[in-house]
Amino acid sequence: MKITRMFHFVFILASLLLAGCQSESQPETRRSNIVATVGMIADITRNVAGDHADVTNLMGSGVDPHLYKPTRSDVQKLMSADVIFYNGLLLEGKMTDSLVRAASSGKKVHAVTEILEQSYLLEPDEFEGHFDPHVWMDPSAWMKAVEVVKSKLIEFDPQNAVKYEHNTDAYLRQLESLDQYAEEVLGSVSQQQRVLVTAHDAFNYFGQRYGFEVVGIQGISTESEAGVRDIERLVNLLVDREISAVFVESTVSERNINALIAGAKARGHEVMIGGELFSDAMGDQGTYEGTYIGMIDHNVTTIARGLGGQAPERGLNGKLAE
Repeated sequence: MKITRMFHFVFILASLLLAGCQSESQPETRRSNIVATVGMIADITRNVAGDHADVTNLMGSGVDPHLYKPTRSDVQKLMSADVIFYNGLLLEGKMTDSLVRAASSGKKVHAVTEILEQSYLLEPDEFEGHFDPHVWMDPSAWMKAVEVVKSKLIEFDPQNAVKYEHNTDAYLRQLESLDQYAEEVLGSVSQQQRVLVTAHDAFNYFGQRYGFEVVGIQGISTESEAGVRDIERLVNLLVDREISAVFVESTVSERNINALIAGAKARGHEVMIGGELFSDAMGDQGTYEGTYIGMIDHNVTTIARGLGGQAPERGLNGKLAE
């Protein structure tokens, strides 16, 4: 009987020790709770974080960040986040108070544009004193944003640093391929047609990177309104330069674009809508255009075709499949 009891005691002790060793060798890790203001930031964060974080995007497809006001639910999400990523450069102007409040409470709040050189940033005349925030339109600049996300995630969660480094390297290779594709396809547009007319000035970094003159009916922020003189000036541009296409945007009303087309037609010049571009927001969640790469691929392919250039049937995906 004593031997049986002794064996039972030893068995229980060994089981407890084994369980302790397993617990020590395989600690439970909590997924980080990350909040991003816009889809372009949420997407690069998901690519860097992989399985180690849950990423919440406050502004979905079709939402204009210039006009967006945070809801009570948004504020709760910000206050419960481990790390918050935002664009900066006044893109999320109406969210400033909420972001400041989160930072003041001790939250890790980071602008993904923080390491861009000031010499790179554009300051259009009508936006004097403030930089153009639409830097994601240039994939080579958005790679810098990816580096910021990586460094801040490693700073917050150093035990997964190797994973973040690996994910970042893999994703940056994809962005390099995207940038190369854009150069090649946009290079097929004739110099005369390299004028990109859109609803508002969201494509200045795109134009700087790929050699296009960019003309927005409205200014950098969609809060500005285009006047009659602006429309007349742009109609003259379309007619004098024989520009064949203008482009609408997914987050901006088509009213002013339609006024341009009608004005040019009255002058005897036919202008078509070259397609819809994604500017301040990506496509629907779960679609290819609902990713950063898909968004830029769509824009590049649409612009090239609309202005007389050549692009693979399915954009970058089509080229990779060749």
